[in-house]
Amino acid sequence: MKPYLDLVQTVLDEGEHKPSRTGVDTISQFAAFYSVDLADGFPLLTTKRVNFNAVLRELLWYLSGENHIRNLRQHTKIWDDWADEDGNLETAYGHYWRHFPSATRDADGEWRVREVDQIQYVIDRIKKEPTSRRLVVTAWEPGNATTSKLPPCHYTFAFHVSRGRLNCHLTQRSGDIALGIPFNMAAYSCLTMMIAQECNLQPGRFAHSIVDAHVYAAEPGSKMADFDHVSGLREQLKRKPLALPQLKIAKKPFNELQFEDFELVGYECHEPIRFKVAV
Repeated sequence: MKPYLDLVQTVLDEGEHKPSRTGVDTISQFAAFYSVDLADGFPLLTTKRVNFNAVLRELLWYLSGENHIRNLRQHTKIWDDWADEDGNLETAYGHYWRHFPSATRDADGEWRVREVDQIQYVIDRIKKEPTSRRLVVTAWEPGNATTSKLPPCHYTFAFHVSRGRLNCHLTQRSGDIALGIPFNMAAYSCLTMMIAQECNLQPGRFAHSIVDAHVYAAEPGSKMADFDHVSGLREQLKRKPLALPQLKIAKKPFNELQFEDFELVGYECHEPIRFKVAV
């Protein structure tokens, strides 16, 4: 996964030290970018172990359109810090993917709100007009973003069909290089493969733009030292990437795919590196 390691190196070398809302300082780089070719294998990091089961559970939760984590909690706790005690989540990505509120005027001039299933729209549009430049999904709803405890980080993505391959470009306002970006890369690559299969296309490239790409960098001996990610990332830079695994997806309709329909084959990786989440 050289593109990821190059991203890590660039942020560490060129980033600016900045405070953050979490209380842990960061090394921050503006407008970072990388891309991977899904023909080379499934982009799950091999320089440390990434929990693919959690990645897949989260992605399928997004696609369920739920705005709570009560079902997700049965499999992973990764969203617990941002949900209320009942499991409700102000900013549930999948809820906006599949139930985005759209205000329109009716014949009487009255405003009505309808829900838009953006994922289904994109799939239908690709099948009907693969040359379309309107294959966009957004999780950013301005009213929600002004009040949410954690507005969407990876807030919009777009698809592009070229030479029979489906490409995806994700734009992210804020990206935790050590923890978040490996999850995002794997999740959106998986989603791209799912939609490509549904539309009788081959997976293409996954490209990723990050407005604020950052590494948490706490001073040794400080009260925030447990949140430091620099040493763990530098350790990854020393490790030689291994061959990428393959992801097999059952030949089923997109909306019928379940956790058991995915098989990660040949995943070998270096020893785990622990990173603590800065909330």
